[in-house]
Amino acid sequence: MQISETQSMQQPSRFALLELGFRIFFLGAGVFAILSMGLWAGIYQLGLSLPISIASPFQWHAHEMIYGYSLAVIAGFLLTAVKNWTGMHTLSGKGLLSLFALWLAARVSFIVMDGYIWYAAILELLFSTGLLIAVCRPIILTRQWKQMSILSKLFLILFFNGLYYCGLFGWIDQGLHWGIYGGLYLVLGLILTMGRRVIPSFIEQGVDYPVSLFNSRWLDISSLVLFLGFFVSEVFFPESLPGVWLASLLFIVNAARLVGWHTPGIWRKSLLWSIYLSFWFITLGFLLFAIADWADIPKSLAIHAFTYGGVGLITIGMMSRVALGHTGRMVSQPPARAGIAFGLLFAGALIRVILPIVSMDNYNIWIGLSQLFWITAFSLFVITYIPILIKPRIG
Repeated sequence: MQISETQSMQQPSRFALLELGFRIFFLGAGVFAILSMGLWAGIYQLGLSLPISIASPFQWHAHEMIYGYSLAVIAGFLLTAVKNWTGMHTLSGKGLLSLFALWLAARVSFIVMDGYIWYAAILELLFSTGLLIAVCRPIILTRQWKQMSILSKLFLILFFNGLYYCGLFGWIDQGLHWGIYGGLYLVLGLILTMGRRVIPSFIEQGVDYPVSLFNSRWLDISSLVLFLGFFVSEVFFPESLPGVWLASLLFIVNAARLVGWHTPGIWRKSLLWSIYLSFWFITLGFLLFAIADWADIPKSLAIHAFTYGGVGLITIGMMSRVALGHTGRMVSQPPARAGIAFGLLFAGALIRVILPIVSMDNYNIWIGLSQLFWITAFSLFVITYIPILIKPRIG
């Protein structure tokens, strides 16, 4: 049967991976999420060893989840969002490919052997600097000064990544701690900032009925001030009493905010409940952090509530939403496999964070299951979104 010219035009085949930042960076982040967690599972469960000795397996895993996976998602999101905010073109084509190549080369260099760590450090800082310039330029040219909070966090991520490598090379005693936890809390800060901007509107526009969600300016200001205090306390004065009290207040403030954002319609939309639950995991992380010593709970559970449940769930949800919206597809009708991926990641977060509280006897089993759920969820994401990310916009 012959295909008409009109039908042919409606089935675009042109390769579009380098047209906008979200395409290549979301695909790279998804594949890296699978490979890096697979390697971490091999190290943790099977006793495999890294080909590098300058960094411990934990130091590698923590760094790559923050500055590898998370920063790739942030890069794809910001390179796309800044174009919308400013009306100016951001990186595409060879420029975008060059920036992605720096990110990818840094990932490879950090895992090959000790002698390549220097290359990893240089490539990583070049990537972060290039990303900062690419995002800064259109914002400054259009004088969108309200975005300076985003730019400041991006600059600090570059700075703390530098501190990580200074610690790795033995130049700064606390460099590794500052780099890992500074980077983690900066990523959380970006999520809290961007989430406040977009999640209420996503929910209001995404449910099938008119709704106006409760938002309070004093909650926004309180969250910002408290998180800044928490950041300083936990990065530079860890295990201090102020950090515990600040975490307690952050739990209360963010729980109140999430109650105001709730409406029953979110549970019928996978792209809504996934990002909503991710914020609840971040909020749970503050609670677990606050009660860890009193309840004899490892603080690693709070960290994984922040990372696995919070960062993991919101990034896969936002990547899915942005990919659909910016390729002309309906965000209200995501692929069925995307919802399954969100569900798997949510289940994995429960296994990683909640089951160890119930029983530590099977801790390694819980970790292994959560690793399997993570890998399966992101495999579904990659399989589902490869055709969407590499092909041109359909509308």
